[in-house]
Amino acid sequence: MPFTIGLIREGKTLPDKRVPLTPKKCAEAQASFPDLRVVVQSSPTRSYADQEYRDLDLEVREDVSDCDVLMGVKEVPADQLIANKTYLFFSHTVKKQPANRNLLRAVLAKNITLIDYELLTNARGERIVAFGRYAGIVGAYNGLLTYGRKHNLFALRPAHQCVDMDDMQEEFFKVKKLPPIKMAVTGSGRVAQGALEVLDRMGIRRVSVYDYLYHDFNVPVYVQLLSSDYNRRRDGRVWDTQDFHKNPQEYESTFGHFLPVTDLLIACAYWHPAAPKLFTEADTQRPGFRINTIADVTCDVNGSVPTTKRSSTIAEPAFDYNPATGELEPPYSRPTNITEMAVDNLPCELPRNASRDFGRQLLDNVLPHLVGDDAAGVIARATIAKGGKLTERYQYLADYVAETVEA
Repeated sequence: MPFTIGLIREGKTLPDKRVPLTPKKCAEAQASFPDLRVVVQSSPTRSYADQEYRDLDLEVREDVSDCDVLMGVKEVPADQLIANKTYLFFSHTVKKQPANRNLLRAVLAKNITLIDYELLTNARGERIVAFGRYAGIVGAYNGLLTYGRKHNLFALRPAHQCVDMDDMQEEFFKVKKLPPIKMAVTGSGRVAQGALEVLDRMGIRRVSVYDYLYHDFNVPVYVQLLSSDYNRRRDGRVWDTQDFHKNPQEYESTFGHFLPVTDLLIACAYWHPAAPKLFTEADTQRPGFRINTIADVTCDVNGSVPTTKRSSTIAEPAFDYNPATGELEPPYSRPTNITEMAVDNLPCELPRNASRDFGRQLLDNVLPHLVGDDAAGVIARATIAKGGKLTERYQYLADYVAETVEA
């Protein structure tokens, strides 16, 4: 009997156009795993049309309920879940997100096995599938788009209006109109690497932290900032990265050094609620605060960037923060405002590229364990629920699913 994976259509509104496996990745998966068969549920909205799957001799149909595993991208609406099935998708439940409490309840009630992409890790605990690179790519692009609009320098075509990344890169030449501004990119993970990729392809010069702080340039430049560049222990002890991740509450921000010299902030660093914020709202009122445009790629509302009071959308990506009042205003309202981009689903703007990248990771890092015997425990570690119960690793969610949702 073949092992079947059903690619389900996205059920959320507005539907996500990404797919876990592109047509070519489906064909490659079947060639790599002889016992594997991929079936595609028909969808009018995904970035890869049904016919593109059919062109590679893949079966496309409405009913995929007979498949062994059902694979999507975003959360499956509770009323669309099929009982007694195994699902893979981003459930956004492991942090006890209130919006998805009923989803996890439905998973348990319908005896569903739920495997969450976010929890798929290797033996070192590192994530093995993610859309982070394209969050950084689109986030950096949107940051320059926002800066160009704010200062009437150029009008980049929004990423979601581009066919793919190759098409988007046709816009990069417009950035040559940038004055000699300074840009700071925080972080060192997938998201930050995606942002750096765009800035490098745009031809923007990278400089050291020291030169960024103390030298002026006649061309636009950027710096990559690691956690150690803008945090320190409160007690003065020497920096230790592992200690920072273990005890973020023992640290304070030194990002104040960068506030007087930064024009555009591209925030890509993971942030823990116990960690210090980059700056305060009070800082934005001080004469030395120079940042006028922010691309909060991580989009932690009330997180590391205190002006991120809400997320924005692909359709309306920017808003203004008024330092004098602390209130949000329409984008580009006045020159003294800070204009911010805080789209929370950035990879959706380049769905074909993001899907190709994600599918490569699935093929290389996940399918061998999903189709095979999972001797390394990759699938087991990412399984939140099985047999109508939370697995041992995720028992801490018991109170989350037991709580009464207030009307």
